[in-house]
Amino acid sequence: MRRRGTRIRKGSQDRQDQQGRQGQRRSGLVAQLRRPPGGRDARIMLFAQLLDRTGTGVWGASSVLYFTFVIGLDAGRIGLLLAAAAVAGIAGSPLAGHLAGRFPVRSLLIGCHLLRLGTLGALLVVTRFDVLLPLVAVTYLGDRAAKALEMLFATRVAGERRATYQALSRSTANAGYAVGAGIAAAGLALGTREAYQALILADALSFLAAAALVGRTREPRAEGRVAAGAGERATGRTGAPSPWRDRGYLRFVLLDIPMNLDDSILAVGLPLWLVTHTDAPHALIPAFLVINTVLVVVLQLRVSARYEQPRQAAAAVSAYGLTMLACCILLALTAGAGAVAASVALLAAAVLVTAAELLRSVSSWELAVSLAPEGARASYLGVAGMAQSVQKSAGPLLLTGAVMTAGPVGWIVLGAGIAGLSVVQRRSAVRRLDSVLAPAGPTAPSRSAAHAG
Repeated sequence: MRRRGTRIRKGSQDRQDQQGRQGQRRSGLVAQLRRPPGGRDARIMLFAQLLDRTGTGVWGASSVLYFTFVIGLDAGRIGLLLAAAAVAGIAGSPLAGHLAGRFPVRSLLIGCHLLRLGTLGALLVVTRFDVLLPLVAVTYLGDRAAKALEMLFATRVAGERRATYQALSRSTANAGYAVGAGIAAAGLALGTREAYQALILADALSFLAAAALVGRTREPRAEGRVAAGAGERATGRTGAPSPWRDRGYLRFVLLDIPMNLDDSILAVGLPLWLVTHTDAPHALIPAFLVINTVLVVVLQLRVSARYEQPRQAAAAVSAYGLTMLACCILLALTAGAGAVAASVALLAAAVLVTAAELLRSVSSWELAVSLAPEGARASYLGVAGMAQSVQKSAGPLLLTGAVMTAGPVGWIVLGAGIAGLSVVQRRSAVRRLDSVLAPAGPTAPSRSAAHAG
């Protein structure tokens, strides 16, 4: 009787939890931002991210023009600056993950904000290219490291509701980028040296404000912190699994690189294809960013609620592949079409690539967390963050050097390739989830589950 009563109470509690989650899903964006997963600390962190991304939006919209008109760099040197930044960004995520296994995430994140404050402040007085190169590289290193630390912070404070937190984070980030781009537009309209410097100063100050806000949070529960025993300290080994030796997780990260190509297609592919291969008006290009920003802010929470569980996130990978294939087919059809038809197809492609981004943000985030051993998530998530950084470096080169050179056929091959790889990624992820999430038997070794391919 006692066991039956326990089951009844447990079933009632499960129903109440489910009803609570359903109520949270129905809540609007503003209500969720007021009561985010993780409570007070999460709310402060989201506001810090808003300020950070606002500054990033200012920098992203004005940096190339600043280097051109204020510093006087030619296109070749600007390209070298951006390439160095991209390479440094690749190292940022694993470095942050490695350090987060040994030091407080909160302190590391404050350090990243202050690092970028210092490097951007130095840009106001530095004009020599040999000094600019490491400054810009370190800035982007800190940027990618900060994003990895924010991801780890979310996994710790939001717990099982991390998908909802990620949706709020992305909505906040896109709003910040939009506000930052608007601020940059006002400064660029003036076009003076002082206006450009004011924009850089605004970006630097956003990092100072973000660091102050992060300082008001409490260190999240360090489930991923490496905790070495006395014997392990003596040998210098912690016994925690390494992501660099985990072939199954490295396969996930490698396959996740093409699952991030929507970013380069939106930022590089759509504008360049419109200009070089269609008769659509150039004035259409800003609409791509508007469509993307609005849809992400409005729909991210709903999409995340639909794919919040690990196996649902794996299914979202296949949906991503099909959506990207449809987007690429539309782009291929715009070549040779009239101005009106091309414009309609390009706008539809912008909607599809945004839909793919919504799916990718859920699948990459949830699987990166779920496929990692719980005791070593800091280092694993740092390695997972490399996928986005590598794509940001290689994606534009792939589009401009191969896809657009091949013309419409290039888009179709790209779409088919992404769709095919998405099927491989989904099957690989499901296999690993079956091992990682399966109930452990009395003799089941945890290391084999963590390294299942």
